[in-house]
Amino acid sequence: MPELPEVETTLRGILPHLEGRRVAALRVRQPALRWPVPPQLPALLPSQYIHGGQRRGKYLLLALDGGHLLLHLGMSGSLRMVAPGLAAGPHDHLDLLLDDGGVLRLTDPRRFGAVLWLTGDP
Repeated sequence: MPELPEVETTLRGILPHLEGRRVAALRVRQPALRWPVPPQLPALLPSQYIHGGQRRGKYLLLALDGGHLLLHLGMSGSLRMVAPGLAAGPHDHLDLLLDDGGVLRLTDPRRFGAVLWLTGDP
């Protein structure tokens, strides 16, 4: 399981690429993670701006216009910025596409990670 230093390093690595960007699309390849990815999420996120992010324990929270995207890496997951057009592997379950062409990819071989939507103050 990614420990606190890895989660903090992940946040610090991805946040400069996300902050101030607008979500263009959410591509879910495998919704069956630890908890199912909310089915409305791909329709809800486009056009929302990412205002910032924070770590709470081992959870990552991305602040968007209408709420917070909660991410957990599970036991073996990772979040990385990847090149646009890079083919997805068998364990690449989710892509967050940004207005500048950037792609944030969730890779989770064991599928113990989580992607949830929170409204209000987390």
